[in-house]
Amino acid sequence: MNPVGGIGGGGSIEQIIALRQQIIDRSKVLQELHQPKPAAPTEATTTAPNFGDSLRTALDNVNSVQAESGRITAAYERGEETDIAKVMLARQEAGVAFEATLQVRNKLLAAYQETMRMGV
Repeated sequence: MNPVGGIGGGGSIEQIIALRQQIIDRSKVLQELHQPKPAAPTEATTTAPNFGDSLRTALDNVNSVQAESGRITAAYERGEETDIAKVMLARQEAGVAFEATLQVRNKLLAAYQETMRMGV
């Protein structure tokens, strides 16, 4: 009996290692998204990205994560993708990205409403 091999047999360890690496890679991408971008060499330059550009980039990233999740899910439903862990990981990542987007939207809306309450 091989306690490490499990039910899947010979290739299961390699699959687990590959899945682990995918999780690590996706985690790095998510960390990069949430880290502030490094400042330009001079703070006074006017070529720094504005808030709208940063928001658009973040929304584009969320959209691509959701599109990839949809693509992998559809491939699983067609029988082309057999790794359910990969499918579930993609769906979970898309859900987390969407929830983060909703939180940002809620914070922006609250800040806007607070600004409007201040009056002129």
